[in-house]
Amino acid sequence: MDGEYAPSTSARSRKQVAEFEASGGTRANTMRGYPIVVVTMLGARSGKVRKVPLMRVEHDGQFLAVASLGGAPRHPEWYHNLRAHPHAQVQDGAGVVATTARELAGEERALWWDRAVAAFPDYAAYQRRTARQIPVFVLEPDEG
Repeated sequence: MDGEYAPSTSARSRKQVAEFEASGGTRANTMRGYPIVVVTMLGARSGKVRKVPLMRVEHDGQFLAVASLGGAPRHPEWYHNLRAHPHAQVQDGAGVVATTARELAGEERALWWDRAVAAFPDYAAYQRRTARQIPVFVLEPDEG
């Protein structure tokens, strides 16, 4: 993904992304004991390259991005980025996949939500903590 990189304002996220990428995904590849991926996208307003570590939820080569923000009352900033610019990259270990994000609803969302909770059980507690429905995006690999 081309453009100026704007590191996260979160020191924890910034450090994890840097270590993950520098090691080809062999270090800083978990959060709270669960595997992560790094999702690269463009900022909704700035157009700058943004990177965020997210819990690894994968099924048949597709990934899920769960906009939980720990059950906060608002969506994480990256949610707005994917809505504005759905093309993203997912780094899973050493592999990088170009994807297109699609926000899920209905039965498809329910199916993926169950997969998310199976991969990271805290998502269920996060949903109980907030009045908003936590958005989820499937990140589907681009063809070609």
